[in-house]
Amino acid sequence: MTEKTSARIAVLADTSLQRHVLQQALTGNGYQVVLNSDPARLDEEALAACEADLWLVDLALSEDSPLVDNLLEHASAPVLFGEGHAPERHSEHYPRWERRLFGKLKNLVGDPAVAVGPSLETLLAEAQRPARLELPRALADTPLVAGEPARQVWLLAASLGGPAAVKAFLDALPGGLPIGFLYGQHIDPSFESALPQAVGRHSQWHVNQARPGDAVRCGEVVVVPISRELSFADDGRMLVGERPWPEPYSPSIDQAMLNLAQHFGAQCGVIAFSGMGSDGSAAAAYVRRQGGLIWTQRADSCACPSMPDSLREGGYSSFSGDPRELAAKLVEHLAAQCS
Repeated sequence: MTEKTSARIAVLADTSLQRHVLQQALTGNGYQVVLNSDPARLDEEALAACEADLWLVDLALSEDSPLVDNLLEHASAPVLFGEGHAPERHSEHYPRWERRLFGKLKNLVGDPAVAVGPSLETLLAEAQRPARLELPRALADTPLVAGEPARQVWLLAASLGGPAAVKAFLDALPGGLPIGFLYGQHIDPSFESALPQAVGRHSQWHVNQARPGDAVRCGEVVVVPISRELSFADDGRMLVGERPWPEPYSPSIDQAMLNLAQHFGAQCGVIAFSGMGSDGSAAAAYVRRQGGLIWTQRADSCACPSMPDSLREGGYSSFSGDPRELAAKLVEHLAAQCS
């Protein structure tokens, strides 16, 4: 499935608010909405003419609809009855509602995040080496800490459009910073091994797969495992268990944020890059309570702004910029800690 061939969803809902929320949620998660209508305004001919991979039906005002009965009898595509009245997008209940809905859609018509994998080919073919930011004197004069266990760890979170954005961020970021990164990327597991070279080939940062039993080290970016949950022991060692990430996202940005903030507290941060959906919004308040920072990629520089938008709209993001501006902000932030 590519961006152009993501699943086609037809929505039948009898309230304008529900149609609006479903439209935003579906497109924000990478699906195509080919019809979004009140069933009372459709006839059987229009129903038959619609080519959809799945019908999503949400009836709040009327339990019986002859048109829906006809759909159930004749539709060749699956018919999914929705999760009931959608919460407000900024409600604490919205992420749970969204996860339930998209967990079902992912199982029925596939995951749009599989479009991320093929995009790595473009990054691997890229020859350009963008200009790198200078290391401030306050950081250059401190003893080199590359390879030491990182006391401060930030999560780079991304989905659709993420690899290109994360690569631009790492390309701009100078080495020699007293920090380590986790990189959580929604992507098909078959492309997991290609991520380190694709995003790290022009940077001064070592991009590695997770090493169970070892620490995240200064000067490195650890790719969060796609299929199994990553957490931390009391002494900071990475733990990769047999348990998969909570559905429907692999990896779950929410769970990765919770695990990171639980161990590192105020010595952690999150940068949400281009991506679909609102993964990360449910854990954002906890990260902030623990003293962690949350920054976001600016919408106009994103291939898909839904993930960072959801954090901004929830009031969790304290800074937004394009990938290079985010790198500059981080250098400035770390330099201020040394002065």
